[in-house]
Amino acid sequence: MTSQEFQQIAHTIPHQPGIYKYFDGQKELLYIGKAKDLRKRTSSYFTKTFTNYKTHELVQRIRSIEFTITDSEADAFLLENSLIKQFKPRFNIDLKDDKSFPYIVIKKEPFPRIFLTRMKINDGSEYLGPFTSVAKVRELLTFIKQNVALRTCKLNLTQANIQKGKFKVCLEYHLGNCKGPCEALQSVQDYADALNQVRNILKGNIQPVIQHFKAEMMQHATNLDFEKAEWMRRKIEHLETYQARSVIVSKHLSNLDVFSILKDGDTAYVNYLMVYNGTIVQTHTVRVETKLEESEEEVLPIAILQLRETFNSLAREIIVPFEIDFTVAGTVVTVPKAGEKKKLLDLSIKNVNYFTEELKKKKTLQLEGKTDLQKKAVLYQLQQDLQLSEVPVHIECFDNSNFQGSYPVSAMVCFKAGIPSKQDYRHFNVKTVEGINDFATMKEVVFRRYSRLQREDQPLPQLVIIDGGKGQLSSAMESIRQLNLSGSLTVVGLAKNEEEIFFPGDKESIKLPWDSESLKLIRRIRDEVHRFGITFHRQKRSKGTFKNELENIKGIGKSTAEQLLKEFKSVKNIQLKSEEELAKVIGLSKAKMVKEHFLQTRSNSA
Repeated sequence: MTSQEFQQIAHTIPHQPGIYKYFDGQKELLYIGKAKDLRKRTSSYFTKTFTNYKTHELVQRIRSIEFTITDSEADAFLLENSLIKQFKPRFNIDLKDDKSFPYIVIKKEPFPRIFLTRMKINDGSEYLGPFTSVAKVRELLTFIKQNVALRTCKLNLTQANIQKGKFKVCLEYHLGNCKGPCEALQSVQDYADALNQVRNILKGNIQPVIQHFKAEMMQHATNLDFEKAEWMRRKIEHLETYQARSVIVSKHLSNLDVFSILKDGDTAYVNYLMVYNGTIVQTHTVRVETKLEESEEEVLPIAILQLRETFNSLAREIIVPFEIDFTVAGTVVTVPKAGEKKKLLDLSIKNVNYFTEELKKKKTLQLEGKTDLQKKAVLYQLQQDLQLSEVPVHIECFDNSNFQGSYPVSAMVCFKAGIPSKQDYRHFNVKTVEGINDFATMKEVVFRRYSRLQREDQPLPQLVIIDGGKGQLSSAMESIRQLNLSGSLTVVGLAKNEEEIFFPGDKESIKLPWDSESLKLIRRIRDEVHRFGITFHRQKRSKGTFKNELENIKGIGKSTAEQLLKEFKSVKNIQLKSEEELAKVIGLSKAKMVKEHFLQTRSNSA
């Protein structure tokens, strides 16, 4: 859909909150988004300068738009999340959490048993959890067995069967682990009280259990049953030791959900701490794959909603590292600056950083742990899968990057014998391309790289991967042909969304098996070029290397320029805004400076 085509239907889209859906020509759902103002949000896709290849690709595919009006932005947020989970559109954020979490089930039956399960079925039983660790669940069940007397047998303990005397107590009764409901030695109410103690233990709420056991101990002592009183005293001591080992943050805090996020290229990592009565009862980190280079502020609310739903959180306060657009009835979002809540947030940040570092170490160890024979096997497999004439011992991969639709840079990484050859990595400041043009940029950097290798008589790679679609691949091939290198190396394009591999001139792509070693190697190379390119971009920005057109306006500094770009997304959009619209962001005097500059520029160019 072109900008002109969109303008023809724009008047049919209301200025109201809701969700919108983008479809391609085959009515396949591409993307679901939420908006405070549906018309304003959808129109931004067709008027702003594209900041990345994926957004460009999405807009190129849109053929129709559907929308649903909601009562509020909060309702739009909830509906968006629900529809994304239901339809999983290819351009939406993908929360990668392939774990099958364990639960503790209180079975719906007379004198219910409790046990570990991964299958949550609709059978009327009570499921507690989920928990993030099977080992933790087993430890909890062992602890419960040591302190709360519950049956473990599978007998059908109906009142009729018990009254008929069908059962006899077993060894568990004589060991003190069961009170013998099978012979009517324990009442239904007493058993229900024991289950309540289990629920409290699983929530980390140990104090009510201790109080319950203390009351029992005093009752036994009053009845001069000192052996049972001593037995209860030992249980209380065990519970107090367990409570001391728990991660207690503060006795003054109630129930909280704490979240932090770390973004690395197209992947974000979100850590979740569930705090119950001042004690951390759950901790979990998930990986989120972004599709349209969404910011941390856009990713975090979606992850929060899904994690709270997964872990059945009812906490009314959410702790986060920065302001987010998250409005759910009954919850308050807090960005702490100091105190106990800030310490909790710092702990979450520490967890997410540790998780990502361990992930990197694991990948490195997996790679380094492969024998030379295994590494060669992967390369031979890649040769076979892509039908290459040579084993790709030397592989290079290119990727483009830009900021706010401006200042393009490129990166190239090199892998030799299946491992990174970091001394051969290269950054490129784009020299010959005006504005944002991914195709021309790719053509330039590929030409510069291989013309230099030719001049220095350096060996060429067997395989070159262009991280982009057919357009960027075609542009790279123009440089390869210009350098007379056709046939000297193989160049392929890697489509960013579907991980499809394209050869020059081919209409059909190659899709390698998702779990194949060949695709894992290609993914690793792609992730490395993303990391390397983004790191370079951040370094350039932090050093003030990028100076946009706005900063050239007399009286407009870097801070004001960033305010404008954050609000209006691109210099082109700023040019189109009225003085009044600009004044709302930067004030009237600066707005006049900006408008006068662009009017003068337009006059000079005319």
